Amino acid sequence: MSNGRGPLAGVRVVELVGQGPGPYGAMILADLGADVVAVDRPEVAARVNPDRIATNPLMRGKRSVALDLKSADDFVSLMILIERADVFIDPFRPGVCERLGLGPDDLAAKNERLLYTRMTGWGQDGPLATAAGHDLNYIALSGALHTIGYEGQPPTMPINLLGDFAGGGLLLAMGVAAALVERQSSGRGQMIDVAMVDGAAMILGPFFSAVANGFWGPRGTNYLDGGAHFYNVYGTSDGKWVSVGAIEPQFYAELVRGLGLEDDELLAPSRQMDRSVWAAAKAKMTNVFASRTRDEWSAVFEGGDACFAPVLSPDEVPRHAHTAARGVTTEINGVLQANPAPRFSRTAATAGVPCHPGAHPIDDVVSSWSR
Repeated sequence: MSNGRGPLAGVRVVELVGQGPGPYGAMILADLGADVVAVDRPEVAARVNPDRIATNPLMRGKRSVALDLKSADDFVSLMILIERADVFIDPFRPGVCERLGLGPDDLAAKNERLLYTRMTGWGQDGPLATAAGHDLNYIALSGALHTIGYEGQPPTMPINLLGDFAGGGLLLAMGVAAALVERQSSGRGQMIDVAMVDGAAMILGPFFSAVANGFWGPRGTNYLDGGAHFYNVYGTSDGKWVSVGAIEPQFYAELVRGLGLEDDELLAPSRQMDRSVWAAAKAKMTNVFASRTRDEWSAVFEGGDACFAPVLSPDEVPRHAHTAARGVTTEINGVLQANPAPRFSRTAATAGVPCHPGAHPIDDVVSSWSR
């Protein structure tokens, strides 16, 4: 379980276990010191091999109990936890918890300080509220998916980062933290409606105005989405990749010098923002980057101001000098994971050890949450 020393130490969370975004948001709360109890189904716990080490990062720092919500005894145990909790996480479609007797009004009657947090894709209202969906659908409707990809090509699926994790779980943790601050003055709980379609749209926010103002053009033609030669990724001679993001003139000049192309008129600083040369400039830089290995280019550019970074695979991240020095990753029970972020000077967040579903007896958990 959490070490209880982070900025959310003392906060008690009851999480009904759902798919990715709910557990991810609850994991962040646990990283930040909250005491998170994940409530899973008995049939899920029954499938666990107790001899196997728990490695699921979404379960790190939590305790887990197996409860049948249709069992009167288990329901009573759950309600005892909820009466003593600060946060309740509902990961189901609208109406499911109400049918279980666990809706916002039901729980507010038991605990007026409870932050009732609902994690869905479409939100609690609107025509699609009860429809099925996944990350790709939510970022599609938000407008985010349309912006990602190469010119003349279909939108590129960015794995489930924008919806499930950034627009879902991370937004959940932010909402809970904000509501905890508000509760200090009001003394009252509230319902937090976390929807991935909202979160993805919020992340896309600046680009709504960019499109409306004519600043942002078709997919893959803009300076932040692969249209420009100075903000792009390039292949190297060893089949790997590097990234460059030299937007500012002085950084662009350093990039061109490092490539040995400072005398090439096509890449002259005066023509950096001339869209008519972007395609030819990309072709030129593609050929140059392909002449050396990724590590050779890293030796040229890293530590300078050309806004350069090698494109690392996840398993390479722990070995890079910068990420290793900062301890960006850690290994827990033999599995590589990211360390908690952000970092706090006094109340450090900590990645706890994962547990199996149903690993903790409900009576022990209830007794540990004395009023």
